[in-house]
Amino acid sequence: MPAIQLGYGRGTIKFEYDSARFAILTSPESNRSRLSDAEISAALDTPIDCRPLDEVIEPDQTVLMVTSDATRATGSAHIINVLVRRLIEHGVAPADMAIIFATGIHRPVLPDEKVELLTSFIAQRIRTIDHNAYDKSSLIEIGSNAEGLPIEVNRALKEFDKVIVTGGISFHYFAGFTGGRKAICPGLASADTIRATHMLALDFARGGRRLGVGPGALIGNAVNEECEHVTSLIEPAFSINTIVTDRGEPENIFVGHWRTAHRRGCETYTANHSLTTPEKREVVVVSCGGSPYDINMIQAHKALDMAAQACVPGGTIVLVAECSDGLGRSDFLQWFGEPDSRSLENRLRAGYEVNGQTAWALLTKTETFRVQIVTNLDDVTVKQMRMVPAQSLEEAMADVPRHAMGFIMPHGAAFLPVVKQSC
Repeated sequence: MPAIQLGYGRGTIKFEYDSARFAILTSPESNRSRLSDAEISAALDTPIDCRPLDEVIEPDQTVLMVTSDATRATGSAHIINVLVRRLIEHGVAPADMAIIFATGIHRPVLPDEKVELLTSFIAQRIRTIDHNAYDKSSLIEIGSNAEGLPIEVNRALKEFDKVIVTGGISFHYFAGFTGGRKAICPGLASADTIRATHMLALDFARGGRRLGVGPGALIGNAVNEECEHVTSLIEPAFSINTIVTDRGEPENIFVGHWRTAHRRGCETYTANHSLTTPEKREVVVVSCGGSPYDINMIQAHKALDMAAQACVPGGTIVLVAECSDGLGRSDFLQWFGEPDSRSLENRLRAGYEVNGQTAWALLTKTETFRVQIVTNLDDVTVKQMRMVPAQSLEEAMADVPRHAMGFIMPHGAAFLPVVKQSC
């Protein structure tokens, strides 16, 4: 039988499958090589809807660069390295630069992760700033939302002359896409502002997910529109977003205005990462794609969300997710004390929390599908989240009906299955 290697942390798990029953949902591996320094530099000179970098930044100005944390693969080490060198060549002193990690409510970036995200050369020479969404002393109010609630972001965004945002573009299960405006909100927003923004993903009057919210959706997506509103109050001077290969290396780059360049990248990503299928199937075996996409359960859920698009209700999803960093939040598990997703939604209506929504999204899937997971998480934790633990793919597949038809998704969150409607 043919076999495929599925990403699991920094390694892989071999999966032998029956090609008569299983189809692989992915696109052919890109034959594009990693972007060269020259290609990145050329993009800085020919931005979308924006003046070139050297015209946007003056030599005597201070510059804050925003980059993603360890839960994202954006090719940041390569991009930031070229960016810093270009700024220095242009006359900006290293002492007038800083790099801030857009962690949102994630944990801080660890010292070894900073080296991996920036290279040791940059990490040793350019000051880095750690965002803390709960530290009021590091936050500043810049406006208010439609409900009249204050919008708060890291005060460093107002302490530098120019802000450059960087990130990676991929699908996001309720913000539509990652990258772009998300570097500011939720990346550098306060916990309260993040809560108010993410809350827009749910429709508490009608129940369930708000209309217009979902992967690949920007226009009419209330979450995206609020993230863009917050970012417009900062108005970053320049943006750099990448699309990365399966290996996490940048293969495409979109430089320029923080909104229009990002949307151009989202259009390209959609064109290359939407997979049309004539049907849903009974079984979906999905890998997050390895690290960092399966660094924790909150991140791994994004692959599960994509797999749900390809599985028939009542079917089986087998999720391959190492979760070396555990659940992603110490308070995540407490949301699973509710008996079902409806009760959890009522609890969120009374007191919304960002991770409660992720727990709700996970529960809606375990109520619709039989979700098995191959993971390092302990069995008690897995069962509390209403999933079925499996020590291996072989163990998980032993419970699957012998003749069930299925899909294999080796890069879970990167590809959106689209069922072609029959005429």
